[in-house]
Amino acid sequence: MTQQTVLPILNEARLAQLDFPYSKVIEVVENAFRSLHHPDSANPLKVIMTPQDGRSIAYSMAGRDAASNTVGFKVVYEYDPDRSRNQYQFYSFIFLCDDATGHPVALMDVKELGPMRTSATSALFAKYAIHSDAKNALVVGTGVQGQIALPMLVTALPKLTHLTVHGSYQAGLEAVQQKLKEHHPQRQVAVSQDLEASVRQADVILAVTGLSAKENIKYEWLKPGAVVILVGYGIEKSVLHRADRLLTTDAEQMKVTGDDLLDEDGKLPTVDATLTEILNGEKPARTHPDEIIFVYNSGMIITDVALGRAVADFAITQENVEEVTLW
Repeated sequence: MTQQTVLPILNEARLAQLDFPYSKVIEVVENAFRSLHHPDSANPLKVIMTPQDGRSIAYSMAGRDAASNTVGFKVVYEYDPDRSRNQYQFYSFIFLCDDATGHPVALMDVKELGPMRTSATSALFAKYAIHSDAKNALVVGTGVQGQIALPMLVTALPKLTHLTVHGSYQAGLEAVQQKLKEHHPQRQVAVSQDLEASVRQADVILAVTGLSAKENIKYEWLKPGAVVILVGYGIEKSVLHRADRLLTTDAEQMKVTGDDLLDEDGKLPTVDATLTEILNGEKPARTHPDEIIFVYNSGMIITDVALGRAVADFAITQENVEEVTLW
């Protein structure tokens, strides 16, 4: 008789209860990017499906992180992704297996996981791309991604002393301030009343708004040496095409997911360096203090796999999982 296998389950509520340090998140994500070129690592392009009327988007990704010997399969479904029907729904999960033992690790929600790995990736880009005198950080957007962005950024770059958030929703602005206080009690966030004025002061800008963004950052507003990191929306595509350097997580994936940034000829600029190349010392993030740098931060399944494994192991150690038998 075949022995039954127990599968640990981590739902959204259990993940929200975990006190997994942001410093550890950054470390895990950095190690995943550093090992991306390892022969046993794999980060295939995502498969995307959407109907003609755009009422939903579904995508799946599979990947393997050599650093943790973990294979993962991620599935995401969004209904009303542009919020035009006021019926938004989001469902996602990742299934992880240990490729050293052949055993399943966990099945877990990625609503918390995704923003953490994305914010950690942005923080790593900022750490290596900002100029040495950088002090001012601006986050544009107050959703889940916007709420995590500043605490993660300050964890990676404690020298940032002036923190600002720009957004349209009071509840979101308050959530950003509260999240920073949870992780960095001594730090304060100023609320921007004027996007242009805030952009002109910022050394690093994280654009994490949704499709409904009411204002877009213009190239003319950027100060010399600024780093602009695009995660969602909120930046005019001319910023990408006029920037001095273009950095990204993956050049091929950018071609798949960055079609809204194409110029009149349907082209994207040449990528100057990927995060893996920067972390491994193969290419510099910056070559001159006054360069304006555009960063395209697209989600990478290898970071979901690596961070998912670390969080799952942490939760299992804390005995904060539910176990089911599927096989």
